[in-house]
Amino acid sequence: MDSKHNPPDGQPASYTYAQAGVSIETGNALVRAIAPLARATRRPGADADLGGFGGFFDLKAAGFTDPLLVAANDGVGTKLKLAIDAGKHDGVGIDLVAMCANDLIVQGAEPLFFLDYYATGKLDNAIATDVVASIAEGCKQAGCALIGGETAEMPGMYSDGDYDLAGFCVGAVERDQVLTADKVAAGDVILGLASSGVHSNGFSLVRRLAADKGWKLDRPALFDQTVLLIDALMAPTRIYVKSLLPLVKTGKVHALAHITGGGLLENIPRVLPKTLHAHIDADAWDQPRLMAFLQAQGNIEPEEMARTFNCGIGMAVVVAESDVADVTAALEAAGETVFRIGHIAAGDKGCTVSGGAETWSARAAWSATHNA
Repeated sequence: MDSKHNPPDGQPASYTYAQAGVSIETGNALVRAIAPLARATRRPGADADLGGFGGFFDLKAAGFTDPLLVAANDGVGTKLKLAIDAGKHDGVGIDLVAMCANDLIVQGAEPLFFLDYYATGKLDNAIATDVVASIAEGCKQAGCALIGGETAEMPGMYSDGDYDLAGFCVGAVERDQVLTADKVAAGDVILGLASSGVHSNGFSLVRRLAADKGWKLDRPALFDQTVLLIDALMAPTRIYVKSLLPLVKTGKVHALAHITGGGLLENIPRVLPKTLHAHIDADAWDQPRLMAFLQAQGNIEPEEMARTFNCGIGMAVVVAESDVADVTAALEAAGETVFRIGHIAAGDKGCTVSGGAETWSARAAWSATHNA
């Protein structure tokens, strides 16, 4: 060892940051590795260069005239723990962006830029680069620039191999295009856009089932022998921004609800006025096989499914009856799978999900109501 570790008699030891568990060199190497990933997300208004004290965005260059800024932040929840345990890091960044960007589009806002926070006990650049690469991919899908972030190496704060993620996204919407509850009317139709899987909510229950039932995550799924169970569970959250943004600008969309924690029951009422109630017909679309698997494994009641998982619908779109055909055609042309899942009626602010016998494995007709 050098003299810093073996000081002369009577001399105090000389400490370094690296000895305390933080490697500045490793952090700098990560920044160099991810800088090209960030630059690949450039868009009008942002150059997506990293390394400064903050990131700039030019609203005028992005084409806005009288914009309101809209901000959202989120994480990935306990899906992240499943990713860590399975060594599947290449999709959680898309989840992170999706949870923020989808929350912006439901307010009519175009996602503009994104920042991430990555925290760990000991920085593993291979894992961190995979995660940031997937964040950059999510930004591309959402059309926003990755303009910065924070990587925190904090010895003693996390177990070996663990890390945490948080994301922050800012969007903008012209003042006269904001989606508010007052656009929704009785008689409006609710369209549902198919989800890509569990998305990023309900994973505490998924992980409990995996542990209690002894699932073999690295084997083909019982409901689809062409995919490993872990891959079916970890499928990244679908980002709906590019499909929805052109329609929002036409004024044909009255409201949007991102179906996250709380499921259909609790998320749709968030975009309704106090005098309107959403009615969802669970018979209107086929229950995805993954959802049926989760329900069967946990003997989960339909009502619990409706407030825990997205049940195959990742986004609810509220439109006038006269616009259903045009909006459906536009969404399908953009690559979405669209179902007519319900309607808006007069009543207390809330949502009712109902189904017939055998729908979602029910023994008899059922319904579940949440009043907000």
